[in-house]
Amino acid sequence: MSNSMNALLTSTSPPFEPGCQRRLVGSVMERGAVSAADRDQMFNLLSAYFTGTRRDQFEADLAEKDAVILLRDSATGSIQGFSTFLRLDGEDLAAFYSGDTIVAREYWGESLLSRLWSRTVFAEADRIRAARPTTRVYWLLICSGYKTWRFLPVFFRRYWPNAGGPTPASVQRILDDLGSRRFGAQYANGVVRFRHPMPLRGGIAEVTEQRLRDPRVAFFARMNPGHAAGDELVCLTEISRENLTPAGERMLGES
Repeated sequence: MSNSMNALLTSTSPPFEPGCQRRLVGSVMERGAVSAADRDQMFNLLSAYFTGTRRDQFEADLAEKDAVILLRDSATGSIQGFSTFLRLDGEDLAAFYSGDTIVAREYWGESLLSRLWSRTVFAEADRIRAARPTTRVYWLLICSGYKTWRFLPVFFRRYWPNAGGPTPASVQRILDDLGSRRFGAQYANGVVRFRHPMPLRGGIAEVTEQRLRDPRVAFFARMNPGHAAGDELVCLTEISRENLTPAGERMLGES
């Protein structure tokens, strides 16, 4: 982990808008600082929403990450959401890969995870570009559910794959390179097929005939036909303020 990212790991919940009820509080911490009790809660939460979860797989995945975002109920202190991430570096690019991510259903309307993630990653991207001005910084996201994929069109102007047109060859090379580096032989043709997949449980984000009327959901299902079995669509977007939609600017707190 870079020294600059270490400096960010004291991050706590960003300020809330006036009148907003605080149901969750959050923090960003180094992966090694997560306690055994917290890891128990994280695994139990993940298991409640995904099938095929294994504790050894969860621990191995966590062990290779740089940092963790933890969301806690403000009244009880219990973990109600989390996300892990890892920084990947190349000669002229850097990418932040999001690993296991879940928020309990009761808190799905809250934006704290998005705001903490964006504040942390954009601050680190600023530091990377200050040190290496020509470096492009990306978010590498994998999605087995359409709810996760829809973050991209809501918050970013340019992202891939995109229903608006084919992925440019230069971007596809980056996506393929990162996909192969991160997932090896499990990656092919824009999709990761894990040896031990973790499909979403029924009723979480099922692609019904009604939901397929949404062109974005239909596009996701077409690009990732094995999503119900736990296949993950590999997605890429650039971490830059110029690439944010108005909703993305609000998420970052810059509008």
